[in-house]
Amino acid sequence: MKIIIAGAGDVGFHLAKLLSYESKDIFLIDTDSERLEYASNHIDVITIKGDTTSIKLLKEINIEEAYIFLAVTESQNTNFTASVLAKKLGARKTIARISSHEFTSNTDIDFKELGIDTMISPGELAANEIKMLLHQSAFNDTIEFENGTLNILGSTLEYNSPLINLTVEESIKKFPEVDFITIAIKPENTDKTIIPRGNTVYHANDQVYFSTPKECINDLYKLVGKQQFGVKDVMILGASKIGIKTARSLCESGYNIKVIEIDKKRALEIAEKVPNALVIKGDGRNVEILEEEHISEMDAFVAVTGNSETNIMSCLVAKSKGVKKTIALVENMDYINISQTIGIDTLINKKLLAASAIFKYVRKGEILKLANLHNVDAEVLEFRVQENSAVTKKQVKDLKITKKAVFGGVIRDGKALMTFGDFQIMAGDKAVVFCLPEAIHKVEKLFN
Repeated sequence: MKIIIAGAGDVGFHLAKLLSYESKDIFLIDTDSERLEYASNHIDVITIKGDTTSIKLLKEINIEEAYIFLAVTESQNTNFTASVLAKKLGARKTIARISSHEFTSNTDIDFKELGIDTMISPGELAANEIKMLLHQSAFNDTIEFENGTLNILGSTLEYNSPLINLTVEESIKKFPEVDFITIAIKPENTDKTIIPRGNTVYHANDQVYFSTPKECINDLYKLVGKQQFGVKDVMILGASKIGIKTARSLCESGYNIKVIEIDKKRALEIAEKVPNALVIKGDGRNVEILEEEHISEMDAFVAVTGNSETNIMSCLVAKSKGVKKTIALVENMDYINISQTIGIDTLINKKLLAASAIFKYVRKGEILKLANLHNVDAEVLEFRVQENSAVTKKQVKDLKITKKAVFGGVIRDGKALMTFGDFQIMAGDKAVVFCLPEAIHKVEKLFN
């Protein structure tokens, strides 16, 4: 399968890395020699220096043989143009990374007719992610399947958690009234992600990820040692595109929104676009301004300026003032794994969200959804189980799934069911699997 990726930035590199675990012909195009050299030294791809909108270049790499063309440069116009050209020259599928809300909300133009099969907006993905994180207030990571029928929830274990010093097997026996599967554990002060087995032990401050039905979420709060709290008053730092999209979405959902923006022009812009939000012109890095705007009375603080360090530091200030929920947008992918260490509830990266959203379009099998967890380098996949696929042949305990993956449950007839050892997955089920990137292709074989 030939895949061409236009853009070797964070999104393109992450996509190429995920795809490089399999035997695919991956071409990575960029005008930046240093980016291409870095990619070439770290992953197995073919790098090409050049303009992705060059018809000559696209013909030279035999674009007509491409199964999919991914335009993910930092320029919306470049992505749009390159995708249209690639489709006209014979690429089977095209996906463009775009930034304008005008494109994703437009119903007057059929972009498929122009040559763009799918458009992905990192900003909108980030805004949706923020809204979902605020919905499950005490958890620092959340993924919903089938409108919350089945949920993946992440949280650090407090010292008062009844799970501490129990093994995974013991926890299931001790709390039979709570339906849950522990799908991953990341111990404090490490970058290691553990796919737990029955004898894995929980420790205080572990970052733990659970799979659970909607009706058991309230019980899960007790197991991690936290109390559920409602989020109503939210302060947003930064009238960036993501800030505007987040403010608009939260206002529509009934939240009380206060936005702080240092630039007068952008402050006026968000005040016009989101009239229900209270907009304050000021420097959110100034602690006095935050105190004047009653930050201690906020339920949540969301920092989405264009500066990662500003977002991180302001969230730490908010946390010190008693704000229960903090979310920071970061551009640097290296920051993603440190939120557990520094005390911010969740760090999100729009590029990583975009890469995961795009990734599902190049997978084999019937993948319905693919999402990433914020604090670990891993993916959560939802498959539609086909007739006679390998996963239906044996009980879960006998499937010999790789140790780098674990079943997180299935949705059958609108109901979430936990996939313990003697569970039989059936055709028609929607199965959720957590796995490390290098194990994705092994997991897919079970569903083929």
